[in-house]
Amino acid sequence: MSVLKAMKDTKGVLEIDPSLPYKVADISLADFGFKEMKLAENEMPGLMAVRKKYGSDKPLKGMKIMGSLHMTIQTAMLIETLKELGADIRWATCNIFSTQDHAAAAVAKAGSAAVYAWKGETLEDFWWCTEQALTWPDNSGPDLIVDDGGDATLYVHEGVRIENAPTLLDKVYDSRDMQCLIARLKVSYERDPKRWTKIASKIRGVSEETTTGVHRLYHLARSGELLFPAFNVNDSVTKSKFDNLYGCQESLADGIKRATDIMLAGKIVAICGYGDVGKGCAKSMRGYGARVLISEVDPICALQASMEGYEVVTMEDAAPVGDIFVTATGCYHVITGEHMEQMKDEAIICNIGHFDNEIQMSYLDNNPDFIKENIKPQVDKWTLKSGRSIIVLAEGRLVNLGCATGHPSFVMSSSFTNQCLAQIELASKQYEKKVYTLPKQLDEEVARLHIDKLGVKLTRLTQYQADYIGVPVDGPYKADNYRY
Repeated sequence: MSVLKAMKDTKGVLEIDPSLPYKVADISLADFGFKEMKLAENEMPGLMAVRKKYGSDKPLKGMKIMGSLHMTIQTAMLIETLKELGADIRWATCNIFSTQDHAAAAVAKAGSAAVYAWKGETLEDFWWCTEQALTWPDNSGPDLIVDDGGDATLYVHEGVRIENAPTLLDKVYDSRDMQCLIARLKVSYERDPKRWTKIASKIRGVSEETTTGVHRLYHLARSGELLFPAFNVNDSVTKSKFDNLYGCQESLADGIKRATDIMLAGKIVAICGYGDVGKGCAKSMRGYGARVLISEVDPICALQASMEGYEVVTMEDAAPVGDIFVTATGCYHVITGEHMEQMKDEAIICNIGHFDNEIQMSYLDNNPDFIKENIKPQVDKWTLKSGRSIIVLAEGRLVNLGCATGHPSFVMSSSFTNQCLAQIELASKQYEKKVYTLPKQLDEEVARLHIDKLGVKLTRLTQYQADYIGVPVDGPYKADNYRY
């Protein structure tokens, strides 16, 4: 249920209040949040090292940072780190089901950030939270954005597009997400037809966390529409391999099991996509004793899956035989209504790719002959006209965050250390309106900050070896990314 139900609205659109210090589900959960944050410190050595190295210099002093990223305990640790580096922070979640309410409460009570997030937001709530976090008490916007999926970046860019071409407000949008966003931008435009143009002009840059968000940024850059510089954090090796591969390897099973208590051994699990996310998911499911099928559009990924011993099939082949279906592509309508109609009774469907459009939820939502039964939060049983049922987790959104608590702290320490370094880069230097990646030396630095925790001992190059490959003995190891 929305926690905004009592707030005043204009033309059916919820009012923002920039002076509101926070909006969370239950501030009394803060003490629980503080305890879990304390536990997370030991598992987030990268963030702790960033605080120690940069904390006294305050490289983010005077910077207003807006974050649109899952409001979890791990994110609370990122917020605390950015705060210690000097930033003034406002925050919203990037997924309506991913907030851990005790984490949001802890951040709000500590005053680390003005946070607007709770688990189970409506889409109207979600876009209200995003605009609220983008708007400082003096009605100004951020200097920097930390984004996960590109929602905050989208908000600003769509605002500017509409201010340049107001007729876009009259366009009909099929997506409920876009309908809610456009409704907000319409009210904003009527109040100040240059609001988002002014805000965009002051933004120094964004650091983007995910594959889908990065794809959007490259598209904007190619079309000449990118309004400010962007750092592609996703493609740092210590982000993509850790978050996408090792994180999903643990958090997919966590989400499925918390939601359904199902035994994975012996089940047929169909995984759509064999990129880094799919690889981690496949390894996890095989480790539990499941029989794993892979569907792929990319011949290289398909070949990799086959070489790992997985059967590579189409979704049409997998639909009638699978017990559990996992989308991990970042693509659109990977599982369609036609596939659902072919599935076994009480087959389980979930997504760990991005957004809510990998699974064609509109096929279920818009069919009056189907019966939806909510088993518990984020677990829905849909009975089709045929009489057979399917179980959908987290309404097609991220299962590991909707039905569990996301990736482990150690994995997120690696990802968020990259975010901190990217934010420092954007704050300290002027970049062109292009998409950048962190230099390889910083990628290696992130890895170095974590290996001591695991008892890793690096081999030291001899002078002869260093001379042979052309690097200093104590310098960064210069090798192509194929090594990783």
